[in-house]
Amino acid sequence: MEMEISFPGGARVDASFGAHTVQTDQPPAGGGEGSAPTPFALFLASFGTCAGIYVLGFLRQRGLPTEGVRLIQRATRNPASGMTERVEIEILLPPGFPEKYRDAVVRAAEQCAVKKHLETPPAIVVSARPG
Repeated sequence: MEMEISFPGGARVDASFGAHTVQTDQPPAGGGEGSAPTPFALFLASFGTCAGIYVLGFLRQRGLPTEGVRLIQRATRNPASGMTERVEIEILLPPGFPEKYRDAVVRAAEQCAVKKHLETPPAIVVSARPG
């Protein structure tokens, strides 16, 4: 997949691919306007939204209701390094959700492609050339 990264002004940085543009910005304290999520917030959001699509697919395949199902994600940073060291995703199930599917819906969420890519991270190669 190819994306074009552009600088529309201020501290905004956008990624365009296909018919979509993902906008990012920095908070005011970081020189931005806070008009969009930071790139790192989008990175973190990709864990929960990816797990969510797997949960949604699991529920739909079994004809289970999606109403009342939510995922709560919490990220914990290492105070010494400032790096995120743990991401927890909790699936909140509505009353009456079949107990026999509880472990299976967790396994479905764990199949998330974003999570799988972090287990064997891709090489990131940066280069520069005249445009």
